[in-house]
Formats: sequence, C-alpha cells, structure tokens
Amino acid sequence: MKGRMINPGKAEAEAIVSKEPIGFYGGIDAKTGIVIEKGHELEGQSVTGKVLVFPCGKGSTVGSYVIYGLKKNGVAPAAILNEETETIVATGVILAGIPCVDGIEIDKINTGDRLMVNADEGIVEIIS
Repeated sequence: MKGRMINPGKAEAEAIVSKEPIGFYGGIDAKTGIVIEKGHELEGQSVTGKVLVFPCGKGSTVGSYVIYGLKKNGVAPAAILNEETETIVATGVILAGIPCVDGIEIDKINTGDRLMVNADEGIVEIIS
C-alpha cells in the first residue's frame, strides 16, 4: 500500500486496528500504553510496540503531548497508520519521532497482521 509520509522512519511490528477514531488525551494512558477510553473497541489493550492503525484522531490538542509521553515512557506504538492524519496526531508523531503514514486503506489491515512500515517512502506492506 502506498500512502503519504507524515513522519519518517521504519518499523516492523504487529498491527492493532481500530475502526473508530482515537483520542489520545483521556483515551490512552501515557504511562502504560493501554487504551483507557470507556467503550472504545480497543479498551484495555496495549498499543506498545505495535503498529497502531486507526482512521483519524479526535479530541484535545493535549493529545500531541500524550503521544510524546508514550514515547518518553517507552510504551509508544512502533508506528502509526491513518486514513487521514490530522494536526493533533501529526504534531505528536513528529515530537515523539514515531513513523507515520496516512492515505492508507485501513480496512485492508487486521489486528495481528505483521506489517512493514517504510514511512520514508510512504509504503506499508502486510508481511504475514
């Protein structure tokens, strides 16, 4: 799949996929990497070391700093893929140095798929 590089870098990891937007502020615990938003389809799951795949972000601009906090605390996703990366997520991945690609058809990716992300080229491959 070919998308647009939001922040460069490369990662290979298991995907965790949400069909729902993710709000990082109040949605993911920056100390643990666990999704804490009540009723979210990923509630209780960890994003740590995974390729976090979701349509777009939502919510407060503080979400950018939560993404940075995930990285600082060693519990960040290995990469982030979106249909559309909005300003909050873009700022967060740049601050944190997390590879990020958007313009990806996320419905082609399932939780548990192993992905190779080359954000430098905007390329995402499902390798298993």
